Amino acid sequence: MTSVTLDRRDATDAPHWQHPVGPARLPDRAKVEAALAAVRAWHPYDGDAWLDDVADVLDTVPPPEDLVDELAQRLRGYLMQLVSYALNSEVEKQDGRATRLITRAREVREEELPSDYLQSVIHLRRMGWAVNELHDLLTELEAVKGPESLKEGGPS
Repeated sequence: MTSVTLDRRDATDAPHWQHPVGPARLPDRAKVEAALAAVRAWHPYDGDAWLDDVADVLDTVPPPEDLVDELAQRLRGYLMQLVSYALNSEVEKQDGRATRLITRAREVREEELPSDYLQSVIHLRRMGWAVNELHDLLTELEAVKGPESLKEGGPS
């Protein structure tokens, strides 16, 4: 076998590579940081977690006073997720109930939590019903999966 010696090329002969997305086409730093903040704040869908919290607020025994703020925050998060899923899957085009439930979910989410304990329990229950009804509709329309604990053969 014979070997062939190749001539060495000077580096200046090679064309300079340029990135196909130049600086003018890159998004500005504020947009990138906003997108990164949204990704960091994202929580995966967990139907079993919302089911536990909804059960806590709709139970005949009201939740302890020291848990009211925490439950309200979590329910608000579930409402945000469910409304987002509903809008992204365009369920309002499939079922007329969706528009009403999305509107109600937004309204109850925006309301301030009352400082009075009994009024705050009432507000929690309204949020719980909003989460439950919107989730039931989204599950029925197959926009989200139902909780594992409710599926046949799922964990008990």
